[in-house]
Amino acid sequence: MPPDHGIAMWGAPGSGKTTFLSALNVALLRRSDGLRLVETDAPSSDSLAELTATLAVEGEFPSASATEEIYRWVLVEPVPAGGLWRFRRKPARSTSIHFRLVDLPGESFAGGAHEAASPREEVIDTLEQAKGIIFCYDPIREHDDGDTFGYLHEVLIRLSRRMLADDRLPADGWLPHYVAVCVTKFDDVRVTETAARLNMLSVDPDDPHGVPRVRDDNAADLFERITEISASGNGRMVPTVFNRYFHPDRVRYFVTSSIGFYLDQARGTFDPEDFQNIVPGDQGFRIRGQVYPINVAEPFIWLIKMTQRAT
Repeated sequence: MPPDHGIAMWGAPGSGKTTFLSALNVALLRRSDGLRLVETDAPSSDSLAELTATLAVEGEFPSASATEEIYRWVLVEPVPAGGLWRFRRKPARSTSIHFRLVDLPGESFAGGAHEAASPREEVIDTLEQAKGIIFCYDPIREHDDGDTFGYLHEVLIRLSRRMLADDRLPADGWLPHYVAVCVTKFDDVRVTETAARLNMLSVDPDDPHGVPRVRDDNAADLFERITEISASGNGRMVPTVFNRYFHPDRVRYFVTSSIGFYLDQARGTFDPEDFQNIVPGDQGFRIRGQVYPINVAEPFIWLIKMTQRAT
């Protein structure tokens, strides 16, 4: 069996992890490079179909994971177009990368450090085995609760101690994981306007929808600036935690939105005066228009390829 590249999804309750997963297939389908997901078992296939349908077809946000969810998927990269293979001995083949994704429940943020059977032990077990981490940082939640630093710092201290005891901590002292730090809910007007005030928005001239994004070279800066908006004031130490525990070359930052912006229905373009893609529903919020994920596929693709090279 091909090597299994383990990736853990980690973040607070409401940070958008399950919605992020739900948008993954849609994000890949909207790409032009033909990348696609193939499920390797029935539970993974059923889960992916259900998550995608809930978000993109029903216009509903999926229920947050209450327990640890494990998905086994293959990322398939098609044969590049062009060229004649009839002169080769064998035709070119697509590239397939097997990976296992573990979605940690957001409630693992809850509970005291000294509680018996704390769910944080399960988090540390999973993170120790993972090769890559997708960390979802919700700036809206941090503004209201301000607890990310305390939890994040504690878990990484304990993870480092565990890996040292198990002789799995590299000699340089850095944790060995690749980490994709994802600032979620970019579609929220508060996040979008913060990026605009900092002059960090740009539009790809080849994008027919004219959707603004945060440039890749500005993602880390926006993360650092937006963590300053914290109920406790401790948010500004969150970037320092990532810098202290993970090698800088193994951390990459993404500004993401699982549902994207609402597009003008007549023209199919972004309207800076009307871009909020959620509306009040009978139970919470509903998705207003079509789903156009922003930077959802990219963290997965980067992590899968980085962990593949490290194998």
